[in-house]
Amino acid sequence: MVGSAGGGAKHPDWYHNLLANPRATVETGVFTYEAEALVLRDAERHETFARLAEADPGWAEYQSKTTRIIPVVALTQVAGGPPNAGSFGAALRLIHGAFRRELALVRREVASSGPGIGAQLRINCLTLCRGLHIHHTFESGGLFPSMLERHPELAATITTLEAEHAKIAGLLEALQTLVSTPSTTSVLAAVDELITELTQHLDYEEEQLIPLLD
Repeated sequence: MVGSAGGGAKHPDWYHNLLANPRATVETGVFTYEAEALVLRDAERHETFARLAEADPGWAEYQSKTTRIIPVVALTQVAGGPPNAGSFGAALRLIHGAFRRELALVRREVASSGPGIGAQLRINCLTLCRGLHIHHTFESGGLFPSMLERHPELAATITTLEAEHAKIAGLLEALQTLVSTPSTTSVLAAVDELITELTQHLDYEEEQLIPLLD
């Protein structure tokens, strides 16, 4: 976590709260867990911030606007994790629902961001892309082979889902490239295309797989 406050003169309130009590509750939209906050100091802070700024120059821009040293906080999970959904099908619904909500949120943020993409919005886009990539990697490497072994009749369905994964991977790669550009128009178009393709994919996957997972 980066306490940029948009380059403001004061540290954000959440930073002071974590100094007073380093225990935090993290909500991802799917999982909720307890984490311990650690403020990075000296060389560790500077090295971490430099890597963040290299990946997204917006952080360096915020630092240039203020005389304070923008804090960097690491969160380490100490308890909690995946939800007790009752079944694999219910868990898949929860995960898909989270991606739908996050993508809709990113879409609203992009649409209202004005002429440029801010650092935090870029981070949100990249985080969403990374989460979808991890989810699809898990499905392709674990869920799909397992279901195909138990339900050989799903062969055509799995082939379709894998093809959709490949198409969505291309859209995610394109979006990650676009968020580094100053134009929100192209990013918004890419997000809209991703929403269309991902919604169709999630709907089809739920229709085909969840009855067998519940």
